[in-house]
Amino acid sequence: MSDTAVQPRRAPARPTGTVSGPPGRTPGPLTHTAVMTARALRLSSRNIDALITSLALPIMLMLIFVYFFGGAIDTGSEYDTYVMYVVPGVLLLSAGFGAATTATAVSEDMKGGIIDRFRSLDVGGTPVLAGHVAASTVRNLCATALVFGVALLIGFRPAATWSGWLLAAAVLIAYIVALSWLSAAIGLLARTPEAASGFTFFMSFLPYPSSAFVRTESMPDWLHGFADHQPITPAIESLRGLLLGQEMGGTPWIALAWAAGMLTAAIAASGTLFRIRTR
Repeated sequence: MSDTAVQPRRAPARPTGTVSGPPGRTPGPLTHTAVMTARALRLSSRNIDALITSLALPIMLMLIFVYFFGGAIDTGSEYDTYVMYVVPGVLLLSAGFGAATTATAVSEDMKGGIIDRFRSLDVGGTPVLAGHVAASTVRNLCATALVFGVALLIGFRPAATWSGWLLAAAVLIAYIVALSWLSAAIGLLARTPEAASGFTFFMSFLPYPSSAFVRTESMPDWLHGFADHQPITPAIESLRGLLLGQEMGGTPWIALAWAAGMLTAAIAASGTLFRIRTR
C-alpha cells in the first residue's frame, strides 16, 4: 500500500476581479444592474431628508396653486375647477424633482471612490448608472402615487378609459426614465455633489414655462413660443387629455418622441462622460 496521502481535489481558482457567483459562471450585466438598483434604493432609504423633500414639495406646490392662485387663473370653460387643470403639470413637476436627486447620487459615487471598487469587481459603468436610474424610477412612481392620491382628495376626478390610463402611464414613465438618465449624465459632468444639485435646477424649472399651471396663450409672445415647443409641454398636454378623456390627436406620440430623444442623448452622453471620468 502506498504511503502517499491522497490529496483532495481542489476546485479551479476563480479569476481575480470577479464577483461571487456559481462556479464557472460570471454574473452578467442584468445581475449587476439588479444589485446596483438594490444598493441605490438602500441609499435612498437612508437619506430621509431628501426623500421627504422629493415627496412633500410637489404636494405643497399643488396645494399652493390650487388654493392660493387657482381662483385667479382662467383655464377655460372645459375645466370645472383649477385642480382638474393643474394636476398633470404637478405630476411632471414631481418627476423632475425626483429625477434630480439621481445627479447627486451619481456625483457622490464618483467622488467617493466606490466606482474604482466596482470596476475591480468587473462591474461596468452601465449597470451602475442603470441602477441609479431604476431606483429613481421606483422612487418617482411612489411619489407620483402619493401626489395623485392627494389630488383625488382635493377634487381631481379623472375620466380616462383603460387605454387612456395605459398610455398616460407610458408617457409618465418614459419621462421619468429620460429625466433620470439625463440627471445621471449631469452627475458625471459635475465635479461635486453640490454642483450636481445646482445643475439639475433646470429640470425642476422646465414645467413652469409650459402649460402646467396656465395656458401658454396667456404668456408674452417670446415666452409663448418657447413654452409650446419645449419637451415638457407635450407630456403635460398628453397627461391632461388622457386623464380627462379629451381628444388628443398625435400629442402623446410627440411626447413619447421627445422622451425617446432625450433618453438616447442622455445614455450616449453618460457613457462618454463615464469613460472620461474613469480614465
